[in-house]
Amino acid sequence: MSASLPGSRDLPASQYDLSTYWGRVKQSAEISDPRTLLVSSADLENAKRLISSYKQGQTGSMTPDLWQAKKIVDSTLHPGESPTSYTKEFLGAVEPIDEFSDTGEPVLLPFRMSCFVISNLIVTAGMLTPNLQTTGTLLWQITNQSLNVAINSANANKSSPLATSTLVRSYLIAVSASCSVALGLKALVPRIRRISPATKVILQRLVPFAAVASAGALNVFLMRGEEIRKGIDIYPMLSEEEKTRKGIDGIETKSLGKSKKAATLAVGETALSRVLNSTPIMVLPPLILVRLQQMEWLRSRPRLTLPVNLGLILTTSIFALPLALAAFPQRQAVQAQSLEKEFWDKGGEGGNVEFNRGI
Repeated sequence: MSASLPGSRDLPASQYDLSTYWGRVKQSAEISDPRTLLVSSADLENAKRLISSYKQGQTGSMTPDLWQAKKIVDSTLHPGESPTSYTKEFLGAVEPIDEFSDTGEPVLLPFRMSCFVISNLIVTAGMLTPNLQTTGTLLWQITNQSLNVAINSANANKSSPLATSTLVRSYLIAVSASCSVALGLKALVPRIRRISPATKVILQRLVPFAAVASAGALNVFLMRGEEIRKGIDIYPMLSEEEKTRKGIDGIETKSLGKSKKAATLAVGETALSRVLNSTPIMVLPPLILVRLQQMEWLRSRPRLTLPVNLGLILTTSIFALPLALAAFPQRQAVQAQSLEKEFWDKGGEGGNVEFNRGI
């Protein structure tokens, strides 16, 4: 990301207002834009040069070319974060990104956020295959969690690498949870009485969603339980004038201390966001497909089921994913008096403090 490039001057977090939902939707659409995968090495180098020029004070203000350069850099390079940057969010589990620069090297193409839709297309289609047997269910759930780990590892902040033991534990827990839920519900749904056959079909199609969402949420609490026990850093809310002054002077905002209440809120919102992120991709396509399979044109052309399913997943991923990613702001602001008593008189603008929710 842009924080990995030389220069002490911070770039604006976004050209959109990230305090609003639609501002975050637009930002999410940008960081997941597949068109950035077509950027050449020369274009990337030019983008890095423009960003470095701004960060070193050689360029006065943000221009359309600079915003485009930031989009290219943020979607291609390893993430590093300044206190105002907007980080990525994935369906899998990963520790929150630290506030330090990173390697500046490109993320392997299949694991970039801009490639998320394409990388997940086949895996999601496999999990949502109608009438999937036990072996297929296990293989696709394992493949999905393996892809999540690869994405998380490739995008993790290299200045604070994720411990191998933590990564392995996370992977095993996620695989165990998703496979257990998938196989358990797969066996349970047919035995439920007092519901119509059509309802059973719908419930069976939603089993993969339940497996992925539960594994993702569980992983958040297991991996970030230490944050809840020890607390996370909180910072005074700065006015725009203070942010500008600190950016010019190169002064970093100091932490007020660690808050357990802020950590509980951050981890809870992140767990909920995992469910929201997987909802559009794994709920809408199977429900629409059930409806289409009741129509004569698809019943008479069963070979079209797979391409129709792929088309539904692709369309949903492109248009609905940004809506889910934008549910919660990355930098969360709360009233200081809603946290521990020691922070009540330390709030910044409007009596607020802020913290990084993590991903």
